[in-house]
Amino acid sequence: MSIAITAATGQLGRLIVGKLVARGLSTDIVAVVRNPDKAADLGVPVRVGDYTDSASLEKAFQGIDTLLLISSNEIGQRATQHQNAIDAAKRAGVRHIVYTSLLHADRSTISLAEEHRQTEQALAASGIPFTLLRNGWYTENYTGSIGGALAGGAFIGSAGQGKLSLATRADFADAAVAVLTSTGHEGRVYELAGDSAVTLTDLAAEVAKQTGRDLPYRDLPSADYAKALASFGVPEGFAHAIAGWDVEAAKGALFDDSRQLSALIGRPTTSLPVAVTHALAATSE
Repeated sequence: MSIAITAATGQLGRLIVGKLVARGLSTDIVAVVRNPDKAADLGVPVRVGDYTDSASLEKAFQGIDTLLLISSNEIGQRATQHQNAIDAAKRAGVRHIVYTSLLHADRSTISLAEEHRQTEQALAASGIPFTLLRNGWYTENYTGSIGGALAGGAFIGSAGQGKLSLATRADFADAAVAVLTSTGHEGRVYELAGDSAVTLTDLAAEVAKQTGRDLPYRDLPSADYAKALASFGVPEGFAHAIAGWDVEAAKGALFDDSRQLSALIGRPTTSLPVAVTHALAATSE
């Protein structure tokens, strides 16, 4: 069985490739990347494929049985780029596509969901058997702000007391590996989220506990949160998008208690205390 992984040099892609290599599957994997120089350390064959160039993707997908289509990070361009990949996969004779979508993409109110919905529809229209990994929010989306929160004396956001079913990238990577290395997943839709829901107040409290610092969570109106993010150097449009995602999270858009992720990976998802410990260690490096 041959497996191609797009965006293999991204944060999620690298984790997945590494876990597959650790299972002794390096000869079965092809990393599809835009810049092969960045993939030299992956330890697997590398092919050049760009989401904006369907011909390059078709060439990269030749002889591939299963394609892991990791969603593009170019918001606003994703639907077109993913369509390019799906069309190329069909022309290359790919037999199965596994796609990293968004939690409850079919009904999510988060602005990111629309391009995922369009991609899911394109997969359904392609005639290629597919599996949807509807990934929830990465814990790292929030723990990545720990350094700034400690410097500023508070965690800020607009998620209120919304329940967030967070899981780490490693958890989601394990789910992808589980699907890529076993059978019976064609046609399945997996709603993937952490076992335990937390709030940003919980996150701030855990960081405070582990650091011995006073660190409250300060909930802000979305416009104020976006303004704060922009002051930290986040591009204005993206700052407003992040704040908007928090607003939807406050309404429950990132909550799921089905525990499909832990069932798929055969272990509990990474707990908040463990994720915070790892994030603090990375911050101090």
